[in-house]
Amino acid sequence: MKIIRLKAVIDATGLARSTVYKYVAQGSFPKPIPLGDRCVGWLEGEVQDWILARIEERDLA
Repeated sequence: MKIIRLKAVIDATGLARSTVYKYVAQGSFPKPIPLGDRCVGWLEGEVQDWILARIEERDLA
């Protein structure tokens, strides 16, 4: 299990920072894990699962 920071999430997904947080607010992207007062991270596996789900949606369409 690995926690990744926002920069790695952006690099992995190609999404902008604002889009990541918009999707989190909509409940369509994994929620961040608080790591400190002003620091959050995401579980790498959850982000990878989200990417794989987008690929699956594309393939089923």
